[in-house]
Amino acid sequence: MHNLAEFIARFKHWFLFVLLEIISLILLFKYNNYQGSVWFSSANYIAGHVLEAKSDVESFFSLTKINQELTQRNLYLEHQVSHLQAEVYDSTVGKDYIHKGQLEMLSDYRLIPAKVVDNSIDKPQNFITINKGSVDGVREDMGVACGNGVVGIVYLVSSHYSVVIPVLNSESNISCSIDGTGYFGYLHWKGGPSDIAYLEDVPRHAHFRLHGRVVTSGYSSVFPPGVLVGEILHVFNSDDGLSYRLMIKLSTDFGNLRDVCVIDDASVKERLNLLKAAQDSIKEKVDGSGN
Repeated sequence: MHNLAEFIARFKHWFLFVLLEIISLILLFKYNNYQGSVWFSSANYIAGHVLEAKSDVESFFSLTKINQELTQRNLYLEHQVSHLQAEVYDSTVGKDYIHKGQLEMLSDYRLIPAKVVDNSIDKPQNFITINKGSVDGVREDMGVACGNGVVGIVYLVSSHYSVVIPVLNSESNISCSIDGTGYFGYLHWKGGPSDIAYLEDVPRHAHFRLHGRVVTSGYSSVFPPGVLVGEILHVFNSDDGLSYRLMIKLSTDFGNLRDVCVIDDASVKERLNLLKAAQDSIKEKVDGSGN
């Protein structure tokens, strides 16, 4: 206590000076508008910076907690996204791949969804590999379509994969008709652009117009009638002049093919067995008459 009293007595002139300065500043800023406004602005500026620095320090030390909360939130959102994707896939599979106009037509068929895992469009004999096989119900000679139209025909099947002969294969031969007319021909690809094929053997008396739709005819056991193939771009005479040859712009984008559906027609087996029985019956009659 003695030392404190001695310290104050020693520096009392400085304490008095500081006190008088404070009193003078208070009087200056309190009773002079200009000086008061300058003090108020400066004080607010300094206080703002101090508070901002304080907030930055508090935010820095709370980053760990924020990061933990964000990580948990991200995990929750990822789980929700996965769940929603699964629900969307389950609700749209086999439906969104085929246009609504064709959905009613395919209502009697089981559609097996598949993804393209390998594809080529620049060879004379292109092939497509899909990720569904015999365990999924895929069989040889099933038709394959996508949201835009015909893709091809199943050629080989293993347990979990299948090879498809697409329209873009020189060996492909699909029966197609001009929509609304009943006139039909056979679709062939001659190489070249991946969006152009030709409908051969269209009768000379057929009536149609450019940009008319070409669809599957349903005359084979592969595709039901009405699946979109493309539109007519140009008309040529056949080499022998006895029929028309139509240039078709394909509706399927084979260069950007991802999701497809295999069309499972449960009645195909019954029809094939009936056809085989008819052929065997005719053969027996022929053989019997020959004897």
